[in-house]
Amino acid sequence: MKILFCAAEVSPLAKVGGLADVVGSLPGALAKLGHDVRIAMPHYTIVDKVARSRAPAGRPFTASGLREPEPVVVESTTLNGDLPVYLVGNDRYFARQAVYGEGDDLERFLFFSRAVLGLPEALQWRPDVVHCHDWHAATVPMWAHKLAISPAAVFTVHNLAYQGAFDHNFMAASGLREEFVRAGEKGMQLPTNMMALGIYNADLVSTVSETYAQEILTPEYGNGLDPLLNYRKDRLRGIVNGIDYTEFDPATDPLIASNYSLEELWRKGVNKTALQKRAGFPENDKVPLIGMVTRLDEQKGFDILEKAIGAILQETSAQLVVLGKGREVYHELMQRLSHEFPDRIAVVIAFDNPLAHLIYAGSDLFLMPSRFEPCGLGQMIAMRYGAVPIVRKTGGLAETVPDLSPDLRRGRGFVFERYESQALAEAVKRAAAGFVQKDAWKQLVERDMQTDFSWEASARKYVAVYEEAVRFHRGDRAKGKTGD
Repeated sequence: MKILFCAAEVSPLAKVGGLADVVGSLPGALAKLGHDVRIAMPHYTIVDKVARSRAPAGRPFTASGLREPEPVVVESTTLNGDLPVYLVGNDRYFARQAVYGEGDDLERFLFFSRAVLGLPEALQWRPDVVHCHDWHAATVPMWAHKLAISPAAVFTVHNLAYQGAFDHNFMAASGLREEFVRAGEKGMQLPTNMMALGIYNADLVSTVSETYAQEILTPEYGNGLDPLLNYRKDRLRGIVNGIDYTEFDPATDPLIASNYSLEELWRKGVNKTALQKRAGFPENDKVPLIGMVTRLDEQKGFDILEKAIGAILQETSAQLVVLGKGREVYHELMQRLSHEFPDRIAVVIAFDNPLAHLIYAGSDLFLMPSRFEPCGLGQMIAMRYGAVPIVRKTGGLAETVPDLSPDLRRGRGFVFERYESQALAEAVKRAAAGFVQKDAWKQLVERDMQTDFSWEASARKYVAVYEEAVRFHRGDRAKGKTGD
């Protein structure tokens, strides 16, 4: 099967969050199963710092911009030396350092989506399936259906909170108004955002865990799209993400202080000492060291962490290292706490991949108190490195981290259900108490490290989704309908 991925970010070429990790690793797992997989992404300036080997691909063409046709220049590079990546270039839209956060993001990604549909002819390569990720590529399924030779379209929701909302002026200028009129004629009043168009028009919609696929059908998690998702729930699937075992392997990771495996688990302690030193903490292997590598905002639980931190500091000896960026209010909160408790709390407001790896390797525990979490990769990476997760029971966290029994013999992590500071504090206290049970703790760490979160099983499920999407697509075209 020939599959074209299209996404705004792909690790390691351009990475902001977990989306880049997924698009940077799932295609490789699919290729190992024998499929012809390629990736399309915007050619940001920052890509050139990573993709040093690039070559022209296909012929130049034009795609519709918001006001007029714009030139598209495609270059190719590879992931892992063999997986083709097409860099969709246009200086006006993509000759910038930033992936997101530009004032014209809607226009930029609308253009990217239109350009993606020109790739098959320019490259003389026609995919069977185009796999579109999040709102930045959400209009691809809509336009793909209009091609004479059209691929089936799978649209994956990584995080429903980010929808690419726009006003009626943009809707008119972009030419999208007719799509909303068409949906209205069929009885569906779509919210004015890109995400809604992707969900409505794709042959099949997926999201990144089975639990999240059920959660987003409710008003609590649906972010205003739950009526549309319920309308299309017969085409909605949930597949939990995997992680790249070549990148995240404590036995070979070049970014950590000391490599280790199950046979030399004591070497993990070298990383803990290195992390404590980096954080400015007293070097003490007797206290539990908690890591967080995350975005600093409410989704990730910082509002309840703020209220729980007093109890955690008073009732445990735990140290906390936080790495990430997000809302300024939480930057200020964590920096203030690190100044007040320099021996217990350290924060680095940055994207720092080497430090992230050291936190996974050096932490005893890994905290993810999320309000919601479509899948989450941090808990899986943490377990790979022997850092036991503390998580809220939601989304992919609920699927990947079964709660521990009191004797630590069953389960993988410390789980709490209520989104409350007291429940979070109790989970941390339970984890700190478990940490002193040395024999049981060692067995728990070994069990977590042996849990299989590789992409192979998930990749096979995606193949089944692609095959199902192709069947739906052929059936819908034969009946002369799309988006139903």
